[in-house]
Amino acid sequence: MNKILMLASLAEAGTGVALLSYPPILVRLLFNAEMVGVGVIMGRLAGIALIGLGVACWPGPGTPRALYGMVTYSVLAMLFLIYIGVRGESVGLLLWPGVVVHAILIVFLGSARLKQRKSQVT
Repeated sequence: MNKILMLASLAEAGTGVALLSYPPILVRLLFNAEMVGVGVIMGRLAGIALIGLGVACWPGPGTPRALYGMVTYSVLAMLFLIYIGVRGESVGLLLWPGVVVHAILIVFLGSARLKQRKSQVT
């Protein structure tokens, strides 16, 4: 079971890296369609989500993988949204609030992990 989960995690994270790197080629290979404009941005966000999924599903004993997956997703999504915002392309009304929400999530997830660690130690 762990080997299958590991393979699935690698496949999803690898697909995520491909989407993050250059989404139009993957969309062309999967759907024989062109991807332009904001579709590229959304494709990269989907890639970030798949990387987070790959991290969350990686098998391992006694570690909060779901938490690591959410932290991975939130950090990468926040950084990507900041990058988009700084470049000034496709900046909508909710872009900067989205950055703030991800930053808050990172803080909450980090504090939840610290509390969990403290409870495991004592």
